[in-house]
Amino acid sequence: MDFETLNWQLTDGLAVIELNRPDALNAWTPQLGSELLAAVRVAGDDPDIRAVLITGAGRAFSSGADLRSAREELRPGVTDFGIRLRTVYNPVILAVAEAPKPVIAAVNGAAAGIGAALALACDLIVAARGARLGVPEVKRSLVAAGGALLRLPRVLPRNVANELALTGDPIDAERAYELGLVNHLAEPGQALDVALQLAERIAANGPLALAATKRVMVESADWSDGEFFDRQRPIIDPVFASEDAREGATAFSERRDPVWKGR
Repeated sequence: MDFETLNWQLTDGLAVIELNRPDALNAWTPQLGSELLAAVRVAGDDPDIRAVLITGAGRAFSSGADLRSAREELRPGVTDFGIRLRTVYNPVILAVAEAPKPVIAAVNGAAAGIGAALALACDLIVAARGARLGVPEVKRSLVAAGGALLRLPRVLPRNVANELALTGDPIDAERAYELGLVNHLAEPGQALDVALQLAERIAANGPLALAATKRVMVESADWSDGEFFDRQRPIIDPVFASEDAREGATAFSERRDPVWKGR
């Protein structure tokens, strides 16, 4: 696939999407947002892709929205800047969060603003030691409208999430790991390698089961205990009735690796 602001690599069923504006610390522009949305959708629709990794070229994951290029948009009298920004960026965050494949963020450096929202929308985060994640919008009299304010309180203790959002100060990867925001720490320069190892472990599993498992976990956030089992049934029953489920049981009994067909 050809993009101007992304690099795309497909290896052994793993799609690696690399934000490629290193001179601007991979800051988001409308073009980058549009291309990332297209890449995530293509990866989600491709039956040969088992997992998706998102990372950044150079020394940052993403520094957020490109406010330098948006300076003209913020001139006096312009009142719809936020609306237009959300129109471009929010569909990307939703596409990542709702992708039918597991998505892993390989955070190699700073992840700020919409960059942090992107990492938080992923299912798993691998971060290099020394990397930092933050939502600094309030420091510019803006609001973190990309979904970080939704997800931070879900994955961090309430008061820690409040401090990040209200001060605009970042959290380093080591502290984020201690709090469970980051799944794995990597040495500097090794975040993508560690993320690939994690993705390989995930991709070895049944693709139908992975998709159903992620869907249940995403959709059940507002389900009550009483309705959980009924609402998950139409999602998981086709998996139990699939060829892959029979293959999984057969491979286990024959003490061999399963061969998945995705049906």
